This record gives sequence, structure tokens and C-alpha cells, in this order.
Amino acid sequence: MPDFTMPSLGADMDEGTLLEWLVAPGDTVHRGDVVAVVDTAKAAVEVESFVEGVIEQLLVEPGTTVPVGQPLARLGDGAAVAAGAEEAPEKTVEPAPEPAVAAPEPVVTAPEPLVTAPAVAAPDLRPPAVHSPLVRRDAERLGVDLARVAGSGPGGAITRDDLQRAAAHPAPAPAREGVRVRATPQARRLAAELGVDLVALATTSEPVRAADVRAAASAGTPTGPPASPPASPPAPAAAASVTASSTPAGPDAMRSTIARLMARSKREIPHYYLSTTVDLAPALTWMQEQNRQAAIEDRLVPAALLLKATALAVQAAPALNGYWVDGAFQPAAEVHLGIAISLRRGGLVAPALHDAAHLPLVELMRQMRDLVTRARAGRLRGSELTDATITVTNLGDQGVEAVHGVIYPPQVALVGFGRVVERPWAVDGLLGVRPVTTLTLAGDHRATDGFTGARLLADIDDRLHHPEEL
Repeated sequence: MPDFTMPSLGADMDEGTLLEWLVAPGDTVHRGDVVAVVDTAKAAVEVESFVEGVIEQLLVEPGTTVPVGQPLARLGDGAAVAAGAEEAPEKTVEPAPEPAVAAPEPVVTAPEPLVTAPAVAAPDLRPPAVHSPLVRRDAERLGVDLARVAGSGPGGAITRDDLQRAAAHPAPAPAREGVRVRATPQARRLAAELGVDLVALATTSEPVRAADVRAAASAGTPTGPPASPPASPPAPAAAASVTASSTPAGPDAMRSTIARLMARSKREIPHYYLSTTVDLAPALTWMQEQNRQAAIEDRLVPAALLLKATALAVQAAPALNGYWVDGAFQPAAEVHLGIAISLRRGGLVAPALHDAAHLPLVELMRQMRDLVTRARAGRLRGSELTDATITVTNLGDQGVEAVHGVIYPPQVALVGFGRVVERPWAVDGLLGVRPVTTLTLAGDHRATDGFTGARLLADIDDRLHHPEEL
């Protein structure tokens, strides 16, 4: 069975830093399960497993930087973990008869160890089955207290069905002296090291993450006492070294990464550029009518129409949807639109909006909003950074009228939208003022020619004139 390796989260990634494990030896993982958090030069990314199996050994400690392709964990069928579990009871049984032989005379006191020993040993054996990292992570997401859930799995282990039932029928929480904060294990360890109070960072919707703790430490958020009070406070230099070694790369590293990738793109890809002006009056008029009848959370913005029209047009032009790899074009089966998103700390990412051509407009709008929110909060998944088949950039909100972008390798095209402006426009021989935008395409001349690119732009234009079909 293949090992779980450091993934390549983009053409610009040569290495990554393991920030946090979300699984432990003995956990079963399936395709799509998030198993670790990895820091790239651009963001902290939740990495999913692309294979199924049982975690037999974690090979890399959190905080370690390793090259792409290096094994991070060993997966198997669970035989090695099961063998280790079978050996453990044998070692604990052996000492049991020794006290009876060493002290045979007190016959009356013999029942006491028989009564007290199980009471002490049983709690020590159950937690590993009940508190697996995947179950614990789901419990934090659902707000379920594992201590109050009865497990229905083997050996009393709590399953995901148990969590769903507990979340659907919550029992009243018992009184507690302190406040329980939802936080990842790495965040708790880091908070203890840096003396950050997790209660001050707690929210009702998301667990506290390691990145939140680092940001609070650098910003001077009110702190609490360390987990174990030291004899003397740590020296400032020591605290600074802890923060520096575990803090994700900053804006300078991101700019260096972007510069290296864009230089490679312009050096290796023969770009050609096309542009056209699109009349958005039909699309915007239709959108306004739809928004009048829709709930507030279901209302659309122009960007949703532009993305859906692009996805449908790209689906009909497969020569522009895919990758240039090993000197040949490889078409993609689905349209995964990469959306260029600017980050608050500087730089940008282009995570994928999966299966955009098949998403209803309202669902596309919701997923686009969610993608932007998670990108700026540093909670993207690995598949969202690697699956994009073509990128769309929209700088209209910055006042830019036209975007002539640089293709993100190994993709072969990039679509750009500019600002919506009102211009004199002739329709059916009559001159009027209409809202228009400049639509551009950057194409890879190795994969397509200008004729193919021109047909794509014309198709997007036509679809925006028939918004009811989007």
C-alpha cells in the first residue's frame, strides 16, 4: 500500500512544512479524509488522503519541513497495529500472578486487588478507542461532548453515526468549573508553550487553530497561565525562536514564490492575448429580477453569472480546459474554475471551484462565497489548490477595465474580466448607454491558436446574453 507523502499543492511548491497531524496510528482513513495541515509559501492547507487504509506509523513530526514526495505516514491494512495491540495485554497479564506468589500468606486480602484492579485498568484501556483523532475532530465540528456519548462500535468505540445522533439529540451539559474551548491538538500545545489564553480566541462556529494562536501571540492577545508554571519566565529570545520556527511563511516568501512561478510561466509558455467587449445589460437585468424574488442569502452578484457563463463555455471548448504536461496537452474531464483571490496579508491564491459547469447559480454563489472566506482565513484544502483546470480573474472591483493575465502552469488558459462601466452602445441601430465589461483571454499557443480562443470569448458573450439558460 502506498505511503502518504508530502503532496504538491501547486506548480510553485517544492517543499512544505507539516503543521499538524489530525490522525494517529490505528486510525482508518478514507479518500477525502483530512489527515494533516501543511504550510506552503502561500497558506496553511488541510491535506486530504487519496488512498484508503489504516495509519500504521507517523514518519514526520509537526514543524518539520520536507520536500514534495517524501513519505509522511505509513499506511497499511491495520495488521501491524492489530499485532501491537495483541501483544500489549500479554505484557500486562504477566505481572498479575507475581504479587500472588510474592505474598501468598494474606488470603483475606486477596479479593481486594481483584476488586480494585479492574476499576483502575479499565479506564486506561478505553480512551484510545473512544478518542480517535478523526472522531474527536468531528465532535469538535458538531459541538458534541465525547464524554457523554455512548459508543456503539467495537469495544465501545464512538462512531460517526453516534456523533450524528448525539448532535441531533443533545443532552443538557453538566456544570463545569471551567470553559471548554474547541481547539485542535496543535493549537492547545502551542497555546501552552506561548501562554495564550484559548478562551479569548474561542468562537461558536470554528475551533481554534494553531495559526490563530500564533497570531494572538504576535498581536499581544491577553494570555493565561502556562500549562506548567516554570521556575522563571522564559527569555524573550526563546519565545521568539518558538514563534519563528512554527509561523507560516510571510508575505516576502509568498512574493518570492509567485515571482518564481510567473517568471517560469512567461519563460516557458508562449502567450497569446485576445479581448472583446461584452454587453451585460441582459444579464444584469435578469439578475435584478431574480434577486427581487429570492431570499437574501440566495441573491446573486454579477461575478456568479460571469463564472457560470465561463464554465459552460469552457466545457464546450475542451482544448482550453486541462494541462500541458510532458510536452503534450492533457484535457480535463470536468471544469474546475480556479478563482484568483487576493489575500489580506498580500499575495494571491487560485483555489478551484469544482464542477462549476454543473452547479446551479445559487449553489455556485454559495460555494464561491465559502471559497473566498476560507482562502482568506487560511483553511483551504489540498484538492482546491491542485485541481483547477482554468483560472478566472476579476479585478473589476479595483477599477481595472481590462486584465491581461499570466497563465498559471500547467494550465493552458486564463480568463479575465474588467470593471463594469456604462458606455454608449448601439443595439438594433439605436444608440444608448449600456453596462459593458472587457473580457480577455490569455492562451497557451502550444495547446491552441487564436481561433479557438476567439470562439471561447464569443461563446461567453452569447451565454451572458441569455442568462436564463445559465
